[in-house]
Amino acid sequence: MSSTTTPATTVVDPILVEIIEGTLASVEQEVETAIGRTSRSPMIRDAHDFRAGIYDWQMRKLTGRSYSALVQPVVRDFPLETMRPGDVFFHNDVYESEGGIGHLPDLCVTVPVFFEGEVVAFVQAFGHHDDIGGATPGSMPSTATSVFEEGLMVPPIKLWDQGVPNRAALRIMTRNSRMPDSLAADLDAECSACLMGAKRITELFGRYGREPIEAAFQAILDKTTETYRREILSKIPDGEYVWEDYAEHDGVDEPRLHTQRITLTKTSTGGPGTEPGGGPKLIFDFTGTAPQAKGPINHCGDYADGNFLKKWLAPILRNLADTPERMAELDVNEGIVPLIEMKFPEKGTLLTPIFPAPTNARTFVILRLLGVLSGVIAKAVDGRMPADQETIRYTGVYGKDRDGQDYLMREVLGGGSGGRYYADGEDTIHVVPESRNLPTEFTESRFPFLVERLGLAVDSGGAGRYRGGLGYEKHIRMLKDGHFMSIADRSILACWGVKGGKAGRPFQVTIDPGGPHEREVEALVDAEEVKAGEVIRIRTTGGGGWGDPLDRPVDEIERDLRWGKISFDGARADYGVVASGTKDEPAIDTAATEELRATIRAERGEEPFFDRGPGYASLSGGATSADVDWL
Repeated sequence: MSSTTTPATTVVDPILVEIIEGTLASVEQEVETAIGRTSRSPMIRDAHDFRAGIYDWQMRKLTGRSYSALVQPVVRDFPLETMRPGDVFFHNDVYESEGGIGHLPDLCVTVPVFFEGEVVAFVQAFGHHDDIGGATPGSMPSTATSVFEEGLMVPPIKLWDQGVPNRAALRIMTRNSRMPDSLAADLDAECSACLMGAKRITELFGRYGREPIEAAFQAILDKTTETYRREILSKIPDGEYVWEDYAEHDGVDEPRLHTQRITLTKTSTGGPGTEPGGGPKLIFDFTGTAPQAKGPINHCGDYADGNFLKKWLAPILRNLADTPERMAELDVNEGIVPLIEMKFPEKGTLLTPIFPAPTNARTFVILRLLGVLSGVIAKAVDGRMPADQETIRYTGVYGKDRDGQDYLMREVLGGGSGGRYYADGEDTIHVVPESRNLPTEFTESRFPFLVERLGLAVDSGGAGRYRGGLGYEKHIRMLKDGHFMSIADRSILACWGVKGGKAGRPFQVTIDPGGPHEREVEALVDAEEVKAGEVIRIRTTGGGGWGDPLDRPVDEIERDLRWGKISFDGARADYGVVASGTKDEPAIDTAATEELRATIRAERGEEPFFDRGPGYASLSGGATSADVDWL
């Protein structure tokens, strides 16, 4: 295998670059479509909690439609010269994945692409599977204190050898799963789809030749680097900025503030560029992040120089684009990596856990870091960043179905996104590309329950000049006795508002609402018993608000009342708007509204730049804001 990069003298045809970039995006989407159509488990086929990626032979991610895992652990254990056409590699071991796998249910398949006998690229897919063993159905035990409780760990192995599946390895994996048929079908779908994608990339090399294509690969990455340094990093003033946010519980200890802290340093030199001293650079320093938790909220982020975490966090930077339309055009591929330097604390923190610390609920860390980065940038740019969101939580029920067979229904429910400086947040979004809630028609026909309501959680979006998006409200009526499970955060702490905007409503689960056995359920729970006939009411988080709620035009409040997004009580309490009538015909009392808003403005004192909501005081010892919340 040649180790030389494309010569600098290679002339890159810009039209060919566009063709190849479009082809890569098309192949990536074709791989995902094939997986979605041929897999079997609800989490993959229906919820679409998976994604694909295409890499060059140097393990650099070329596509930006979706985030994915890393190729580094495969090449580390299986050098390029040992790979053969038809090989398929597999891993899910969190600590052996170089930071690309967050928890054991994320199973990763990697296929090398060959041209003229050499590896020229990789096609990879990974997704969240229903069950890979462990202490609880779904392989996400909320009280785990060791990764050994979370399921079967598989370091990089050769799952297919030159087109021949390793039946022994497949049997070991399916034997450890409570859903063996679904797991086997999903793995077959992912392997076949990646092999198909590899064939497409080989055809591309055959059409244009290796040297022009590799020159185009480099041009694609260079374009991303140059676009972000020119259009995005230039918006952040040079300096040092600090902010932090928190996970609220780990499933083992009592709820407390598990700190995740970023010190952001922007410099005009030190990064890639032809200028003397180089171009701009961002430094993310995570010093100050809390010690690793006893429970499963840790994330192995410090491997491969934080390569995965750089690409995970970088989409937040797109919010600095000149327009929303331009933001939508910006992809994140390996071209972002040279612009960012990571500094991690010593081993033993939430981001640098020591084996065998549990990690199945690591979304509490990596999702929170998206918000911490958004918040620390907001301090640098006078709030021109979105307020907070929390758009992943895992809920589900399990038990015996109508035929007495074991069943497991897991669902990734989204929530509202944060208000922005130019628009309200979006309702019920999912951070994983194209993922979604499970269709009611599918779940009711397969599992012993009825979905009696699926709609928006009224008043859940944080108040602001631009309101936070609303979360879900879902009612599930059990037809047989079963158990409810939840892996969720933001049940005490809320999605924060910014620049006068208020925090959204937190996550909440109520069993038998209005009934004789009504009770609130913890956000981290493995086996809450639910009797036949009882309803499970799930309300997911609303996004934080942006800007002063009293500046929101009255006609937008009236519209929200008509749409059922806020209540009449919410209009008064959150926005100072006095309204009467009905949802279909709300009537705004203009004089009373002006008087109430004037009173609210006169009575309130100085407020922090970030609003964390009332739950923060319960974990902070009574403080309503942190020191870093003030400018």
